[in-house]
Amino acid sequence: MVTTESVEIEGCHFVQLLAEEQQGSLLILDCRSFLGFNASHIRGSHNVYCNTIVKRRSKGAIALDWILPEDGIRAALSSGHYPRVLVLDERSPSVAALGRDSTARLVLNTLGAQLSGSAVQIYFLQGGYETFHSLFPEMCTENVHHYPPAGSVPTLIARGTPLYDQGGPVEILPFLYLGSAYHSSRKETLQSLGITALLNVSSNCPNCFEGIFEYKCIPVEDSHMTDISAWFQEAIDFIDLVKNSSGRVLVHCQAGISRSATICLAYLIWAQRVRLEEAFDFVKQRRGVISPNFAFMGQLLQFETKVLCH
Repeated sequence: MVTTESVEIEGCHFVQLLAEEQQGSLLILDCRSFLGFNASHIRGSHNVYCNTIVKRRSKGAIALDWILPEDGIRAALSSGHYPRVLVLDERSPSVAALGRDSTARLVLNTLGAQLSGSAVQIYFLQGGYETFHSLFPEMCTENVHHYPPAGSVPTLIARGTPLYDQGGPVEILPFLYLGSAYHSSRKETLQSLGITALLNVSSNCPNCFEGIFEYKCIPVEDSHMTDISAWFQEAIDFIDLVKNSSGRVLVHCQAGISRSATICLAYLIWAQRVRLEEAFDFVKQRRGVISPNFAFMGQLLQFETKVLCH
């Protein structure tokens, strides 16, 4: 039910469009999985992830804010800042080959309905990311981080140093880091990473550098009796505040295993619209020691249902 017809183009034509367009005037929507996109993607592209709940309720198209949750991008598209939009998936050769419940088809249907009557041209990339990356790898960004397998132990271990304190804070998103209280006490490390704020998810970890970094405290215990979900929205708002001011935030608790990991997972569910399972795998790849307690996992599952069924 695409109401504004999309034009299928090959990678070479897409590169030509990029060369002809003014900087930032082509909106690229990557419909692959959250994990796949974060491993490698076309430079300047935006990930569109629609979970199975959204697809089941979509009836062919959904609200534009599910495809473009960032207000600025959505407003720019509506105002005509993006005269052209390119949609791609993993490897589909054509629009006709897209499955009825594929994210790319849902995106094309939604854009076609929402942009009907406008001057915006919608394109579909034939062969998807797989083909484009094989032809133009220099136009794609690769994940340069090399994470040890979950549960692995670094080769060099300082005597008596707990596993969760080894190494440094890990990047979850470009503006979001996860670590331990030890990491939060290393001013040089924080400054080298560009950290500007710390979210302290504990009732007893000190804020070591008041006046140098911005702090917010969530005074909770790592207990099965703790309702950490009551703090999710406040934590999300703080992380977004730091992000919108072009800063970076370190989320930490004592060990960076349960409480702070739970907050990072909640943020991914809310901001990226991904399921807990995918968010957990994503964070686990970066910090293998994470293990939210059983009660926190249950609260995250409830939060997932609340966010994704909204």
